Amino acid sequence: MTPHGFIGKWQNVQLKERSASQAHFIDLCRLLGVEDPVTADPKGDWFTFEKGAGKTTGGEGWADVWRKGCFAWEYKGRRKDLTAAFAQLQQYAVALENPPLLIVSDMDRIRIHTNWTNTVQQVHDIALDELADGAKRDLLRAAFTDPDRLRPAKTRQGLTEEAARRFAALAQNLRRRGHEPHQVAHFVNRLIFCMFAEDVGLLPNRMFQRMIEQAHRNPAMFQTHAATLFAAMQGGGMVGFEQVEWFNGGLFDNADALPLEAEDVAELLAAAALDWSEIDPSIMGTLFERGLDPDKRSQLGAHYTDRDKIMQIVDPVVVRPLLAEWDGVRADIAAALDRAAAARTPAARTRAQNAAQASHSAFLERLARFRVLDPACGSGNFLYLSLLALKDIEHRVNLDAESLGLPRGFPRVGPECVLGIELNPYAAELARVSVWIGEIQWMRRNGFEAARNPILRPLATIRNRDAVLAPDGTPADWPEADVVVGNPPFLGTKRMYSSMGVEYTTALRKAYPDISPFSDLVCWWFAQASRAIQKRQLSRAGLVATNSIRGGKNRLVLDEIEKSHGIFHAWSDEPWVVDGASVRVSLVCFGQIPAGTPSILDGKEVSRIESDLTGGGLNITKAGRLKENRGVAYVGTVKSGRFDLSRVEAEKLLSCPMNPNGRPNADVVIPWRNGLDLVRRSQDKWIIDFGINMPVAEAQLYEAPFAIVEERVKPERMKVKRDKYRNFWWLQAEPCSGMRSAIREFDRFVVSPVLTKHRLFVWLPRGIQPDHQLIAIARDDDTTFGILHSRFHELWSLRMGTSLEDRPRYTPSTTFETFPFPDGLTPDRPAGDYAADPRAQAIAAAAARLNELRENWLNPPDLVRRVPEVVPGYPDRILPLDARAEAELKKRTLTNLYNARPAWLAHAHAALDGAVADAYGWGEDWRAGRLTDDEILSRLFRLNQARAARQG
Repeated sequence: MTPHGFIGKWQNVQLKERSASQAHFIDLCRLLGVEDPVTADPKGDWFTFEKGAGKTTGGEGWADVWRKGCFAWEYKGRRKDLTAAFAQLQQYAVALENPPLLIVSDMDRIRIHTNWTNTVQQVHDIALDELADGAKRDLLRAAFTDPDRLRPAKTRQGLTEEAARRFAALAQNLRRRGHEPHQVAHFVNRLIFCMFAEDVGLLPNRMFQRMIEQAHRNPAMFQTHAATLFAAMQGGGMVGFEQVEWFNGGLFDNADALPLEAEDVAELLAAAALDWSEIDPSIMGTLFERGLDPDKRSQLGAHYTDRDKIMQIVDPVVVRPLLAEWDGVRADIAAALDRAAAARTPAARTRAQNAAQASHSAFLERLARFRVLDPACGSGNFLYLSLLALKDIEHRVNLDAESLGLPRGFPRVGPECVLGIELNPYAAELARVSVWIGEIQWMRRNGFEAARNPILRPLATIRNRDAVLAPDGTPADWPEADVVVGNPPFLGTKRMYSSMGVEYTTALRKAYPDISPFSDLVCWWFAQASRAIQKRQLSRAGLVATNSIRGGKNRLVLDEIEKSHGIFHAWSDEPWVVDGASVRVSLVCFGQIPAGTPSILDGKEVSRIESDLTGGGLNITKAGRLKENRGVAYVGTVKSGRFDLSRVEAEKLLSCPMNPNGRPNADVVIPWRNGLDLVRRSQDKWIIDFGINMPVAEAQLYEAPFAIVEERVKPERMKVKRDKYRNFWWLQAEPCSGMRSAIREFDRFVVSPVLTKHRLFVWLPRGIQPDHQLIAIARDDDTTFGILHSRFHELWSLRMGTSLEDRPRYTPSTTFETFPFPDGLTPDRPAGDYAADPRAQAIAAAAARLNELRENWLNPPDLVRRVPEVVPGYPDRILPLDARAEAELKKRTLTNLYNARPAWLAHAHAALDGAVADAYGWGEDWRAGRLTDDEILSRLFRLNQARAARQG
């Protein structure tokens, strides 16, 4: 069919919708050169007329035409309301598998609405006579063959980011002029909502836009006009001759407005040009909170957590269990309706139909009463997505009921179904705004009118208060809810005092005596949720924690959860965003679940999930500390002050004359290394060290070093709360007497960074002091070095330890003291005792070769020169030969080496691993490839348990 033939035929047709729509569509397929539904898909599986007409009531389908993955199409008679047709399609979009395009037509016009979830919606209008234009036909053809061509380029995320930048600038201007921050935030939140309300048609006739344009000519009038508008929105009223509806909700609790200047109004005008109807509440709260909260402004432009990550909690805790419930109810309804169809008497038929309707109504009532609590809700991301999830479930339930032949109900689930607790007042108010906007957007996207009288339901359910500690020092109560979801604050145990204060931290730990005081702050939320589940006040919880929840004292809370009700869904190590920074987290879902529900760990079904967030029933974190490993591994010294020196400063001190005590400064000025020195190039730092307990009078005799410590360290140490640190300010905070004593007898000792991407072990010579970011291991034999650097110990340390971001943590207690060394090669034996053991010799040879090759790569002789150290007895300094060598050496770090892992390095490690496998007696299985990671860990765990049992 030619374009002009199609236009000529259909501009004169006066048939009604039912008579003409299918003929029109078939002609349109011919015009576009695509097969019609009957020809392309005779079975109607993916391309069909009257999609959904197979429901028991028969009649019209949910869409006049449907093409899977492309569009749903609804026809109306000539000059009928296409907006109503679009609303009808929106209401059925879920049942139609959410096609990317929703198309409506009255045969004079074809209107294409894009329907991708995370893009700004666009509308393409094509009039009948415009089909003569090849470009218009190509656009329409793409709806059939390549719908992605119509995908809008602008995302909702990009729109929201731009809006947040505009309002951050406005908020900063207002604060700079002296307005109180919370007053600014409340005012800006009102402006945000006004822009949204106008773009969704809740404010009449572009009223807010016209008000801003007027203020652009006369900024002084803005405050008066805004106050008039806010007063009208508070309870409903007139603005000039125009009626404003009743908004309510607490956001418009008074008519207060702040004065704006010309630059502020310019920002508002630019913001008003955006499509606020498409703002994305799943990130809106986070972005606007950064702009409104003075403490978080530095995070503007940083990363944020996207909705897919949040749904990894919401889906298993909220969505799947409720849909599983509905599957059972739907089966009951279908059975009741089957009984009604087979009933022999009207009374029996009525009873069965009533039973079906009652089951449907009861489930809708359950959804309406279902409550999701986020007890650390921030700016509302979890609450917003939980509300949408509940509304989606309710909508699906109604559509399923309609397909079975029951009447479909109107949406009842609303903002009152989500509850929040938040300490930050800016975040708490933004959470309310996010939920309000999300509710209105959902209604519009699904073809329903927003609520009226009032438009905003009060949200006293989101409370601005402490979630774990009540004002009287007792555990805080949580409101009654069905489930808990959320992302509690991440704060390590060492930072709780400095961040929250000694008084609060002490009170919190006192209120929860069963939580280890060495636990991270997030553990208090896990414990609260677990107690509520045990008391039947909650059914399930899903919380985010740093991945350190899997180990150390933090894991105690998961131990209790595993024992009392179990973990049913978890992600052990996922990327997340906290305060704009990327971290690694664990997502843990626990509580009561229906029998037969599988346990899912990291996206895979497992027999059970252990408290260390591993599956398959092997929980090696139950491994015990072994006596044979004790007194060997130590955390390095903690400075707590600027004791460290550059080389220039150190050489100056070392060149000073003898002190009044007749001793050189070399007694107390020594080389110092931290984790970065190992994984990168040495920073060549030194440190002033007055030992473990040198009296101040003796320290003063080292005049120049003492003067530096008195100037740099004393003022800061006087501010700390620990008496020990104040009273002995000239000493390092934790000088580690055990470590010093243990490594003193060796010419060299092993060190490993506490946190590092690759588990590395390196030799340090005697006399160099390791920082607390290093674990010092008091052994000097290549055999111990080789066992530690083997695949066997690496696997053990990765599973037993926790991590920060993507850097596993190594500790003396959990990763070293629990590790079962090969029999006869344990750390409690002097190296000389097994020097003749062929197993030890093989490991030592492989370890020495690995170390030799690494050192040759790190410091090749043709790039470096070795210079005697300024203090006799210390190892030579390694310096680059020239500028070219210096540039090359900067790239030669252990991190870069292990990132690349060249063949020679892999071969050296393979030789070492083979020797260690032989020492365990597992060499044959190792070379045959039978030792999987899980099998290695299982064998090591059995060794640990056997030895732990022997030691009593």
